[in-house]
Amino acid sequence: MSDRADIAEPVDWRTKGVWWPGEPVAAADLAARRDRLFDGPFTWPLLVLRESALARNTAALAGFTRRHGLLFAPHGKTSMAPALLERQLEAGAWGITVATANQALAVRRFGVRRILLANELLEPEVIRWAADEGAADPGFEFLFYVDSAEGVAALARGLEGYGGGRPPGVLVERGVPGGRTGARTRARVLELARALARVPGGVLSGVAGYEGPLSGAEEVRGFLRDLRGDAAALVEAGLFPGGGRPYVSVGGSAWFDLVAEELGGMAEAVPVLRSGAYITHDDGLYRRVTPFNRLPEGGEALTGALELWARIVSAPEEGLAIAGMGRRDAGYDQDLPVPRVLRRADGSAVAAAGVEVRKFDDQHAYLDVPPELGVRPGDLMSFGVSHPCTTFDKWRSIPVVDDADTVVDVVATYF
Repeated sequence: MSDRADIAEPVDWRTKGVWWPGEPVAAADLAARRDRLFDGPFTWPLLVLRESALARNTAALAGFTRRHGLLFAPHGKTSMAPALLERQLEAGAWGITVATANQALAVRRFGVRRILLANELLEPEVIRWAADEGAADPGFEFLFYVDSAEGVAALARGLEGYGGGRPPGVLVERGVPGGRTGARTRARVLELARALARVPGGVLSGVAGYEGPLSGAEEVRGFLRDLRGDAAALVEAGLFPGGGRPYVSVGGSAWFDLVAEELGGMAEAVPVLRSGAYITHDDGLYRRVTPFNRLPEGGEALTGALELWARIVSAPEEGLAIAGMGRRDAGYDQDLPVPRVLRRADGSAVAAAGVEVRKFDDQHAYLDVPPELGVRPGDLMSFGVSHPCTTFDKWRSIPVVDDADTVVDVVATYF
């Protein structure tokens, strides 16, 4: 990737969580001040990233995929932050995954040279854009999914009259009955693959699927074996002549251990893992389901890197405190935020033991608090989140802090 464009993003009165009533300043200049979190130009609520956890999480998945013979294309939709994507690529990621055409355009502008759009693409103009990018930059690679005749037709229209460069590659998506996208049978996978192979300039690149919604390990294993069999069937059908190998791409952060067992190091195809939420992990959903809970590396291999700090604004009843954060600040599609640390007005800190978020308003969180904890207005409390993807998109700029609570970077997001 090229130099980060986000470091020039302005920090000003529009920047949530930063108290900056004066003239705008570049994010890089704010980071260079090395302000302390609790006495810098910040207001509450404020989402921060913990540098030590980011480094640990990035290294954990980079090492895991290397050891198990998997290419890694982490899902960029988690953060849509060029600073974090750059970190993942520098750690050895093969490419970046996205979910929409606009996300693909954004990460291309970030400088990413291999993009996997893990979704159906039916806009011929986007397919032509990808082909044009490949013509201008021979090192650029773009792949997307097809699961229908309409998707094949969109590819044909997008490449109509196209005469050069590197056209996008296409993965036939396999799905499950009652699931979301994807062909439901091997016969349908082969039918679509043969149709794609007939598109002038089209490049059949392999198969893909998403195992996340499946309910248990045996269902996931069965689905992964189906994908592996689909890839072998493409080769047996003569759709990869000359010894070429198809990609087999799977995603999700809950079952990458099984992906490694079933697909890692396979000779007949090239496995590509798409996990994304791991980079920040969380204190809810992924803390419960991470494969590191089952692996020899242990459950501490990933650490929650997102911290949402909020002021206690009221303690109107015994056992009840109100924090100044809510639905505008934290995702709650999987679980409500998890209290972590109580920082008292005198600067002392204790674990937020026994505190629970009961419910959310737009800007208020109702906390059940043990009376003996002595929570008072003016205190600060940090919260972990569950399912980080739906918290990132609520923040345009996110300070990164070291373990001394000093700001060392400011990360911009582009949703």
